Amino acid sequence: MRGRSPRRSCLAVLLALVAGALALAACATNPYTERSQLLLVSESQEMQLGAQAYEQVLKDPKVKISRVPREVDPVKRVAARIIAAAKSSKYAETAKQFDWEVSVIKDDKTMNAFALPGGKIAVYTGIFPVAKNEAGLAAIMGHEVTHALARHGAERMSEGQLAQAGLTVADVLIGSSASNPATAQLMMAALGLGVNVGVMLPFSRSHESEADYVGLLLAAQAGYDPHEAVHVWERMGQLSKGQPPEFLSTHPGHETRIAHLQEWMPEALKYYRPQPGMPSADLPTLTPR
Repeated sequence: MRGRSPRRSCLAVLLALVAGALALAACATNPYTERSQLLLVSESQEMQLGAQAYEQVLKDPKVKISRVPREVDPVKRVAARIIAAAKSSKYAETAKQFDWEVSVIKDDKTMNAFALPGGKIAVYTGIFPVAKNEAGLAAIMGHEVTHALARHGAERMSEGQLAQAGLTVADVLIGSSASNPATAQLMMAALGLGVNVGVMLPFSRSHESEADYVGLLLAAQAGYDPHEAVHVWERMGQLSKGQPPEFLSTHPGHETRIAHLQEWMPEALKYYRPQPGMPSADLPTLTPR
């Protein structure tokens, strides 16, 4: 039997030590959930990437920025209240550093909204039927803003870097011990699938659940009825049939989300302070498709 190459063994050990040192040096804790986070990307770098991505989206010739007051005004109102809530939340320091900017994209076929690191927010008009009203829109925007405040993007990039380092180590070890190159390639493919389904996807689902939880609290703190978040995901479930099984999805199933929201509702209601003059009308009806 051929022995393991000393050079490959040393490289594997070195990579493992470097990965371990990076992981220990870049640990953070989410202030709401106390979940440990791996952050190998600096906050300034993350904000720069967010600004670049936002600019690319808005410069896309296919993207049409809405200037229609009945579409823009409710989004701006909700965003202002969510941002104010964020600045008095456990993410206050980060929220105050962000250069907030809000755009409404005229696309009635896209049910989406996002918030990028640095506070760059975009809402597609296609999400209006899901949100239905400003309280529903607050639940959606609170969720998206939490992704940015909680640095989920940097965390995913960091986990990806660490996973890649682990696969490199495995590649070295397998390459040095497998007698058949084809077998080694199959083992690496299986290991890559294992990392994807067993680590990266559940990790992403934990982000989504965390954003649901904190976003619910932010919306309530902003003066919006948190019960509307449940109705948002009920409508989302009706409008997005055929989603993949939960264990192969980056998002929790709609029923799972609703159950969690109901579980968190008593806590959210402690933050909820209805404010006089809050708009309650439905969002604008979309142009027929």
